[in-house]
Amino acid sequence: MQRVQIPALAEGEVYVGVIGDKNGDLHHVILLPGDNDDASWQSQMDWAKSIGGDLPTRVEQAMLWANHRDQFKMDWYWSNQNDEDGWAWCQHFTSGGQDYIDHGIELRARAVRRLSI
Repeated sequence: MQRVQIPALAEGEVYVGVIGDKNGDLHHVILLPGDNDDASWQSQMDWAKSIGGDLPTRVEQAMLWANHRDQFKMDWYWSNQNDEDGWAWCQHFTSGGQDYIDHGIELRARAVRRLSI
């Protein structure tokens, strides 16, 4: 079996794994250090961008809960997936559940960076 070369990580970063999209394109997912306290979805998206990252997708959050939940507080965290009606997905790092809630609700956030393979 072919092994994936893990990219160099900066201090505090955690390698999450490789994810493919519906087109078969692959990318590495790297968890950036540090949580951001409760804020609206747009504020958390802006925060993630300000530190060179993005909020994780729902699939990435499921991987994070399955393999790296010790890196999170037992709380709800925003994903980057939303709709135009003001709702977005979030992940609960206690139960592993995901839900779809109003952008104005204040939740925690953790950023990731992605590297194309």
